[in-house]
Amino acid sequence: MKNTRPPGQHWRALEHMYLAAPINDLYPPTIEISEAKACISLAVDPQHFHVMGSLHGSVYFKLLDDSAVFAVASMNQDQAIFTATFNCSIKAPVSSGRITAAGTITQVSGRKVYAESTMTDDQGRIVATGSGLFMPAPFNYQAISEYQDGIK
Repeated sequence: MKNTRPPGQHWRALEHMYLAAPINDLYPPTIEISEAKACISLAVDPQHFHVMGSLHGSVYFKLLDDSAVFAVASMNQDQAIFTATFNCSIKAPVSSGRITAAGTITQVSGRKVYAESTMTDDQGRIVATGSGLFMPAPFNYQAISEYQDGIK
């Protein structure tokens, strides 16, 4: 994994790029990226509930996958990263408070990078976990204007 600028500058640009994604208008998160780690947090909102009154599985999946992929991206300043596979396990329903997913790299094998994520509620209970395989995309961050805007 190639690094060319100060890590903090890359991490802030990734945060800017992540928050600029249109999907985040539906799930307004916060994100903090550091070396091989990304934490994404979201205030629980009833608009994200299924009919039984707690978070829809898509919310769990999104935050778990996003935090894992951005943990991987934190270590690669050249090529963008994409999710090849991702598995999610929901352990408890959540209907209030704030959730936080923390992604970390678990293994690097050539171009393949494995990462996992753990989601906790605002009382520190684990409510979901996920893990996956991440790969370099066929384009680099220089092609993403939202990333470039985050460097300025």
